[in-house]
Amino acid sequence: MTLVDVSSISAGLFITGAIFIMLFFGLLSFGVLKMFELKYRAGTFSFVGAVVSGVVFGIILKTWYV
Repeated sequence: MTLVDVSSISAGLFITGAIFIMLFFGLLSFGVLKMFELKYRAGTFSFVGAVVSGVVFGIILKTWYV
């Protein structure tokens, strides 16, 4: 196993990634929870929100950091 140099990652990219990762997986897990509670509408909205946040994250990465 080797060490990975992360010194070239900017603070803005790190914060943006951390926020979107928490948002995406939070919405995804909330959607699964609501589906188990048989609240399909709230679960579907959470899944759609996770997909939308993933797309927005991709657009932001492509626009600002690539």
